[in-house]
Amino acid sequence: MKTFAAIDVGSYELSMKIFEISKQNGLREIDSIKHRLDLGTDTYATGKAGYGKINELCRILREYKDIMSGYRVDDYKAYGTSAIREMENTMIILDQIEQRTGIKIEVLSNSEQRFLDYKSVASKGRVFNKIIEKETAILDIGGGSIQISLFVKDSLVTTQNLRLGILRLQDNISHLNLKPSQYENIIDEFISSQLAVFKKLYLKDRKIENIIVVDDYISAVVEHNTARFSDECIAASDMDMFMKKVREKSVIEAARILDMPEENIPLIYISSVLLNRVIKVMDAKLIWVPGVALCDGIAYEYGEKNKIIRADHDFEQDIVDSALNISKRYMGSKRRSETLEKIALTIYDSMKDVHGLGKRDRLLLRLATILHDCGKYISLVNLGECSYNIIMSTEMIGLSHIEREIVANTVKYNHMDFDYYEVIGQNAHLDKAAYIRIAKLTAILKIANGLDRSHKQKFKDIRTSLQDEALVITIDTPVDITLEKGLFGRRADFFEEVYSVKPVIRQRKGDLF
Repeated sequence: MKTFAAIDVGSYELSMKIFEISKQNGLREIDSIKHRLDLGTDTYATGKAGYGKINELCRILREYKDIMSGYRVDDYKAYGTSAIREMENTMIILDQIEQRTGIKIEVLSNSEQRFLDYKSVASKGRVFNKIIEKETAILDIGGGSIQISLFVKDSLVTTQNLRLGILRLQDNISHLNLKPSQYENIIDEFISSQLAVFKKLYLKDRKIENIIVVDDYISAVVEHNTARFSDECIAASDMDMFMKKVREKSVIEAARILDMPEENIPLIYISSVLLNRVIKVMDAKLIWVPGVALCDGIAYEYGEKNKIIRADHDFEQDIVDSALNISKRYMGSKRRSETLEKIALTIYDSMKDVHGLGKRDRLLLRLATILHDCGKYISLVNLGECSYNIIMSTEMIGLSHIEREIVANTVKYNHMDFDYYEVIGQNAHLDKAAYIRIAKLTAILKIANGLDRSHKQKFKDIRTSLQDEALVITIDTPVDITLEKGLFGRRADFFEEVYSVKPVIRQRKGDLF
């Protein structure tokens, strides 16, 4: 059993949960601490947080550290989200916090943050798996943005980020001196155009039946009104009617009805209007508010990575499904991708003792094979650059920014001559470790691409083996592979440069080329 602390340095709240994690009982929350701290308003308006707020943040973190000591915490993870991520001086602030508190904060990319939120929902197990059997959306409401992820038949088909977070919206309307009854129409003017575009691009004929809400304020409303919202799933119309009545009240009256602090009420108003508009766009009938937060996802991932708990849901497949849908959107060839994937992963698995890469890199290679030709949608000439730009401009939930750079550059240099670190590191701000991973994955993808240069999927079967200083690629095919042999050399040279292993093709009859 492990005692673990998860710390979320959020846009408007600093929270920590203490968990016991064991194989027998899974996650068991033993304490939860929250402190209201609005970092987001300053960051979104000016790009920096005031010194007073940083001092307050450090003070609270020192208290959290004392609490962790009291619980004899074995390990912890502290993550910053959009308020930290969007600061102009992020690295300076993070170093200052670590020096003053001893707590190291890691900054999550948006896709990593939303993936952890998603894992927090999936940690509910049975209910989550039952709900996503039907077409479902996860609405993740944050301070700086919202994330909408769509599931169809248990499969994640798209995830999109919209800069419609509640603190950002509050900042936009704060100077208007609105009454609660005016929130709905004014916020609607801010958000309706983006939701309309989302509906046109991603909903089309889909009928979304359920919405899963991940946030702090709608969740708190449900938690404080268990008599009214006693069922696991709530009729969307009931929630809408209740929140509409709340918005008709003054802040003082609403705080009394909801049994919540007055300072939270404006953000509850905004969250409820956002939810209302998403429900209407999707025509959803049921909503589920599991009452989880980022801290739950942090703990769940820690338990999963350390093999203390076993995930019931295949999260890696969600990332793959997301890439498949991006490829489909840009008219990628599914058949060619499947061929490349089979060849590339066969080579990867046979080179384990040579490349020194891990399971995560295998996933990144797989994503690169799926997205290898997405740039053709824009240009057949500048295929590499266009593919890179599409991948870097399209969010894949669960990937860090660095991982997306690795996939994008692997695809790019599959089609172009490889740039060395002085060029690629400067352009993409990659460290040397990421650069080496790109070089190794690119070398494998180039070989796989060369073996299917005609795009005719000539090979029924392919086997690879390391023999001395050669990678022997045995191909089972009766057809002519003159083109593949003729164009193989240049790609083989780069592979040999990266691995000091020479790849050679051997046809089934035993001819060595």
